Amino acid sequence: MKLHISGARLLHIFSAFWTLALAFLIFGDVMGRIFLSRPIPGTKEILQNSIVTITFLQIPLAIYSGSMLRTTILSDAVPPAFRRLLRTFASLLGLALFFALIWGTIPSFWDAYRIGEYEGEGSLRVPTWPVRGAIAAMSAFGAFAYGYMIWLDWTGQLVNENEAPGALVRLKD
Repeated sequence: MKLHISGARLLHIFSAFWTLALAFLIFGDVMGRIFLSRPIPGTKEILQNSIVTITFLQIPLAIYSGSMLRTTILSDAVPPAFRRLLRTFASLLGLALFFALIWGTIPSFWDAYRIGEYEGEGSLRVPTWPVRGAIAAMSAFGAFAYGYMIWLDWTGQLVNENEAPGALVRLKD
């Protein structure tokens, strides 16, 4: 299996464990509020930064597996060659979106890193640069994934989307 696809799967697994850790954090915060009248400090800041990062960590595998939001109303009504054009157009829109995210995020990432920007007040302050860096890195990975899917599609290496929807990452033998 290709290294970037394995990397996307590892990122997805990592984000799943991160989500589980957040569930325990929320549980601990709620129990602390109820029984001890003492919530876990910084839970809100950790959660709001983690949700964004977890979402972006899952994007590459969603692209490779064909799980990005799409509708088949139009594609079911057109011949296969036109479906390929529609997939390519959608992938180009995805590329444009992720390039725009990279372009918009890199300056704010460097600024947040340079000035030591933090979220939260009081006992726990969460740095913002890791989240901004993850957005930029996963946007670059997402752009690469869309480009790779276009290449696979136009070289005839994808499985038939009608036979295996959501399994576009599997290559033909």
